[in-house]
Amino acid sequence: MIRFRTGLLLAALTALFMGLGFMAGGPRGALLALLVAAGMNLFTYWNADRIVLSMHDAREVDARRCPELGGLVRALARRAGIPMPRLYIIDDPHPNAFATGRDPDHAAVAVTTGLLGLLDRDEIAGVLAHELGHIRNRDTLVMTMAATVAGAISMLASFGLAGRVRGNPLLLIVGVVAAPFAAAMVQMAISRTREYGADRAGAEICGKPQALASALAKLARGAAERPSPAMARNPAASALYIVPGGQALFSTHPATEDRIAELMAMRPAAPRPPRASALDPLGAKR
Repeated sequence: MIRFRTGLLLAALTALFMGLGFMAGGPRGALLALLVAAGMNLFTYWNADRIVLSMHDAREVDARRCPELGGLVRALARRAGIPMPRLYIIDDPHPNAFATGRDPDHAAVAVTTGLLGLLDRDEIAGVLAHELGHIRNRDTLVMTMAATVAGAISMLASFGLAGRVRGNPLLLIVGVVAAPFAAAMVQMAISRTREYGADRAGAEICGKPQALASALAKLARGAAERPSPAMARNPAASALYIVPGGQALFSTHPATEDRIAELMAMRPAAPRPPRASALDPLGAKR
């Protein structure tokens, strides 16, 4: 059901983009918009992970540098039934994490030093399991595609404001004003749907839904107190993270309280990762 709904929402985004193209240049404009959307998504398919990781100045680490963290990711990936993703650390006090990559064989997970210092091992395992859930569900590709098309819609609408789009003035106003708003709403609907799915998958993978719920509560408070520089430069990055920088009306995430309530209603599943203290950025125990 989630995949079907996501497919419909992506189709709606593409149709919206083609509609703007039709307003700009008739049937040829619609076809051109479709080709542009396909080309952008193809480029994003191959390069999204490098773009996102570079934007956050993330550095790749291995099991030698981060033995505990790397071992935890490896164990959770095995439990999730996916290959071990590449692991990245972001030197940032903002506590957060995200996953990226076009498929489970080309995936990466990034966590900030702020997250590693804030959470205990069970909570870190819950966060990592959530991100592995995104990878297993192929959400990283879906969300990147949605962000790409939504960005293209906003760009085309801005051309309309500059007077570069021809057509009925009333339709032009509706398209220029309503299209970016509609694209943002559809993108948020996709993101919120996938977050609930990743929460459920993460709880299943780590075996401790309550630990993930506890992590979400801590991260929501910490992220609000320590804004992300990357998010300030590019607000669209908020959709990547396990929690947004704040719970605004138009947040790309469901309300943290609702996510926590769903997780707290779930029963723990065995086996569970061992309890231990928090991890530092290089994997040493605190």
